Amino acid sequence: MTENEDNKQNIISDKLLIRIAQTISWILNPFSIPFLAFLVLFLFTYLRMMPLAYKLIVLAIVYCFTILMPVVTIFVFRKINKITMHDISRDRTKRFVPFLLTITSYGFCLGMMHKLSIPWYMTGIILASLVVQVICVIVNLKWKLSEHMAGIGAVIGGVVAFSALFGYNPIGWLCLFILTAGILGTARMILKHHSLGEVFCGFTVGFITVALVLHPWTNTLFRIFLL
Repeated sequence: MTENEDNKQNIISDKLLIRIAQTISWILNPFSIPFLAFLVLFLFTYLRMMPLAYKLIVLAIVYCFTILMPVVTIFVFRKINKITMHDISRDRTKRFVPFLLTITSYGFCLGMMHKLSIPWYMTGIILASLVVQVICVIVNLKWKLSEHMAGIGAVIGGVVAFSALFGYNPIGWLCLFILTAGILGTARMILKHHSLGEVFCGFTVGFITVALVLHPWTNTLFRIFLL
């Protein structure tokens, strides 16, 4: 094989690797995590016994306020200001408005769920996601971190917290999501959107924040405060 053929083969391999990394980043987008968390609860826990209409209403609320509204408002913001997703990924100063739009939407979701008297252990998922968003904004004032990794870190923190709440063995879920976190972090670095430090920082923020917010003790205080 000639040198030119070797170069072409390497280019093809690099493009394939980048495409795979982009696909992984798109599938594990932070916007989808709260919705997926509720979906898992309704499919794989005792919450599956709830009426179908109730589950659909909750999923519709979560979808509208954590996926649809943030995506639409950020898209409009980008179009008005002629900002690309690449610009947002590269320049942390351009991420503040998208963050604020997302935080506002999550705040509405939290208020709606509280008004509908949705159980506190479900409302806590949105609260935890909102707190992670706020911390990401504050950290981004000085240093860029990976929101994708904050999202997957939040998932693992939620698994730990809910295992203490519902009394189940989380080992299987932890193995699955830790492996997923490794794949996602590698994808973000392959795309050169984040450094190793930014990946670890994002994961740590998501994990610690959600593990604390969703811990049974914290949720008990949260429920008492709301009452």
